[in-house]
Amino acid sequence: MSAWETVIGLEIHVQLATQTKIFSAASTAFGASPNSNASLVDLALPGTLPVLNREAVNLAVKFGLAVGAEINRRSTFERKNYFYPDLPKGYQTTQLAEPIVGAGVVQVPLDNGQQKSVRIHHAHLEEDAGKSLHEDFHGMTGIDLNRAGTPLIEIVTEPDMRSAEEAVAFARTLHGLVTAIGICDGDMSQGSMRFDVNVSVRRQGDEKLGTRTETKNLNSFRFMEMAIHKEVERQIDILEDGGSITQETRLFNGDTGESRAMRSKEDANDYRYFPCPDLLPVLISEEQIEALRASLPELPAQRLGRFMATFGLSDYDARMLSGDQGMANYFEAVTAICQDAKLAANWIMGEVSAKLNTESLPINECPVSAEHLAELILRLKDNTISSKIAKQVFEACWHGEGSPDQIIDTRGLRQVSDSGALTSLVAEILQNNAAQTEAYRAADETKRKKMFGFFVGQAMKATQGKANPQQLNDLLRQALEQS
Repeated sequence: MSAWETVIGLEIHVQLATQTKIFSAASTAFGASPNSNASLVDLALPGTLPVLNREAVNLAVKFGLAVGAEINRRSTFERKNYFYPDLPKGYQTTQLAEPIVGAGVVQVPLDNGQQKSVRIHHAHLEEDAGKSLHEDFHGMTGIDLNRAGTPLIEIVTEPDMRSAEEAVAFARTLHGLVTAIGICDGDMSQGSMRFDVNVSVRRQGDEKLGTRTETKNLNSFRFMEMAIHKEVERQIDILEDGGSITQETRLFNGDTGESRAMRSKEDANDYRYFPCPDLLPVLISEEQIEALRASLPELPAQRLGRFMATFGLSDYDARMLSGDQGMANYFEAVTAICQDAKLAANWIMGEVSAKLNTESLPINECPVSAEHLAELILRLKDNTISSKIAKQVFEACWHGEGSPDQIIDTRGLRQVSDSGALTSLVAEILQNNAAQTEAYRAADETKRKKMFGFFVGQAMKATQGKANPQQLNDLLRQALEQS
């Protein structure tokens, strides 16, 4: 495969965080009963006319400003014509010739410490379609039009990515950006962000792009990575067997890992675009742009620098904690209470992230609140519990057994730090293990290091793991070195 180069471009549908739809007053709330959030405009009843949602325009402009893109002072809407059961009008109102956001660039931090520049070709406003439901209808398809008319921006990149890993890194960066500036909630399980991946391959050194395929509606970073690897492998196998790639739209099933063709890929002229006669051009003033620019919050790149400067975090730790708005908020809330950024970072990137990944939970659904994690860290710092016991307390806290202090008291987990009690325990252990004690004292330094763990183990067993490790180790060494 080293003889081939992968070329990837993305089209990302981002649901804008408005309360109502782009051309009607119907709610965009998720989870309502089918077709209960579909107005007469969304249903495309004769005589209804669209009215553009001003907030959708503002949110699109904020995205453009955040990526340093040109904001087009004049943009227009077109009708994209195709027939599908969940598209009640028989066309989608979108933008083509004059999109609201022009060219920009996103700087993507990679795992190797380098940065990748991914160019944004443009971003345009459009309405979402409805949803076809197959599972609950035997031999039939149900149509839910609650999503019809939901405001989107479609972000189109240049084909700048060269691996699945780069594409996922870009997707994560974009997710962090749109949630940070508040234009999208970023909940991919609810369809708030969906990725269409355009993939082609070419021989190393070739300048001409290969024929691309588009895999649609990927709603997780893991599925995106799997789908790209699968498609690259499929295309290379076909080309090396002397075949050719068909330009087509494909679907990927993340649960089974299977990819299949959906339809031949259409070109723009197949959709018979024409200007929408019901909507006037969108005109944006300089005053409006500057007001929106001033309203932008701290961007992830700015937060990265602040985390390193304020909290003394490494570049890697700062990137992991600052890239996602929810994770950044959680980290700052924990640190504000426990006053130990490094310990907070270690616990969030370690135990917390591991549990979230295992149970496929976002940070805002973490069962351990920021307050409880900070309390746990404070009990570690004041030597109430050891690191080993802290993991037991965290697990209990995760399963809803109460706050760390409550769990520690209920389970009797407080660390034994009484020097008198520990001194007596050490003397008893050495007396009960006289042979091992004499062997230790007769051994050289190298052997002593290996033998020391035996005495620690005996002490921890006697205290059920509650002995203060550092205090115990100091007392044991003092006692063992006495002849």
